[in-house]
Amino acid sequence: MTKSFQVGSATFGDGRLTIIAGPCVIESREHATMMARECAQRARDAGLDFVFKSSFDKANRSSAKSFRGLGMTAGLEILKSIKEEVGVPVLTDVHEISQVAATAEVADVLQIPAFLCRQTDLINEAARSGRAVNIKKGQFLAPEDARNIVEKAQAAGGDRLMLTERGVSFGYHNLVVDMKAFPIMSQFGVPIVFDVTHSLQLPGGLGNATGGLSQYIEPLARAGVACGVDAVFMEVHEAPDRAPSDGPNMLPLARMGKLLESLRDIHALVRNSRIEN
Repeated sequence: MTKSFQVGSATFGDGRLTIIAGPCVIESREHATMMARECAQRARDAGLDFVFKSSFDKANRSSAKSFRGLGMTAGLEILKSIKEEVGVPVLTDVHEISQVAATAEVADVLQIPAFLCRQTDLINEAARSGRAVNIKKGQFLAPEDARNIVEKAQAAGGDRLMLTERGVSFGYHNLVVDMKAFPIMSQFGVPIVFDVTHSLQLPGGLGNATGGLSQYIEPLARAGVACGVDAVFMEVHEAPDRAPSDGPNMLPLARMGKLLESLRDIHALVRNSRIEN
């Protein structure tokens, strides 16, 4: 049985489909606030719960020259203002133990990046923060191995946990989503999130930057929802070609509304089928 919980105005589990969305990294206060409003409105129009996502620091860039963000102090100030002005819960990454306490004072959800999903001390610190924690399954793990991640966080006191699938490495510069992962991981008793846009990365595929296949976001997202996920994570930008991070795999804002409507309808069909059975 999946344990459902609330994060501000959003619910994870309990038969709902929740959307986590926003630009990869905080570019400026104005841009982040605009994106939070636009993404929230599209989720609201589709009747779906919403959490805004953006990172104050992207510590795992392909190149030392890549844009990492505005830093923790400035980024958290912006996320705090978005919570107050837009009225939505917010999610952001933590990469080090030293970031957890300050981030937990602002963010509603602390996110553990995929490459750090086996960092026990970081997971324990996030689990003890009192905030909801979203842990991304590493690209190097089988879905059944993710049970250890959940049990580790629960042992540290985490009682509002989510587990995210973001594809598995398949040769060089390629990720593949095994749809069996969703029903397998749902057995662990926590809401399951599908990170559809990062699943379409081509890691390091541009040499000094990450490539991506954003043209496949819609069919992959629909497939994940059909498999029964509790939430869909998507990075969104109004002009991905100009985005300083992850542009090739981000969803253009103009395509978001129609996609959310289709995901809502597929989720309703899947939920009704479960009730009837």
